[in-house]
Amino acid sequence: MIASLQDSPHLRVFDMQHLALQTDGPLATLTIERPEKHGALSPRLIADLHEGLDELHQNQHVRAVILASSGSTFCSGVDLSVLQEIRSLPEQDQLQQWFEYWRRFSELCETFLRFPKPLIAAVGGPAIGAGFAVALSCDVIVASDDATFSAGAVRHGLVGGITAALLSFRAGTSLSARMSLTGNALTANAANDAGLLCQPPVDSNQLIQTAQKWATESTHGSPQAIQATKRLINESIGETMLTQLAAAAADSATACTTESAGEGIEAFLNKAAPPWQNT
Repeated sequence: MIASLQDSPHLRVFDMQHLALQTDGPLATLTIERPEKHGALSPRLIADLHEGLDELHQNQHVRAVILASSGSTFCSGVDLSVLQEIRSLPEQDQLQQWFEYWRRFSELCETFLRFPKPLIAAVGGPAIGAGFAVALSCDVIVASDDATFSAGAVRHGLVGGITAALLSFRAGTSLSARMSLTGNALTANAANDAGLLCQPPVDSNQLIQTAQKWATESTHGSPQAIQATKRLINESIGETMLTQLAAAAADSATACTTESAGEGIEAFLNKAAPPWQNT
């Protein structure tokens, strides 16, 4: 359990199992600490992110939050080893567990979208599938030169509906369809050209500093006005998108029951090509 944040503007550091939380005056940084799994979204990491956001929501001194990762990958998406574990359960228990996993992830994205303070994603390395969705759930994305963005669930026999919905909301259905159906990745420069980044990509050693610059700039407005503006963008304009997230979670869970999902997950874990891949 994360320690309680105290109302102090001074630097304080808190640690969770897969997430580090650091506050420094009006800025806070949440750092995904799961490099050995490339930042994959295990149930524990999802819970840590929920908890970290809840703590920062309550801290009146924090005005903006940066989301980063300690590894060479920003976030590799769903933890396919967890999905494989669910597939090993008795058949009558599997669907409930898949629905629970995707429901919690959908709720995490919605928590990001409803979070009242600016969220800046500092993306270094790949942001894959659900990891891409996490970045899209933030208000601003800063990326390093080596960042890539992909929505390749179909390549594993899965349905990345949450990522597709967020990508459609942020950049339009044309890009969402192209990325979701092919699984092809965007380079950082291509993501910037598509309007997903707030500025051209930077060198990896400048990533956090650049994210801090944007976070600081986002504290210049009135907190009440910023919260109302975020609500207008993500909840009023994005009302349909929020509805789509819940439906997409259900579709993604159902897709996990298919034979192709099992084949895709097993192929990935065995570092092999799935049987349907056109070579």
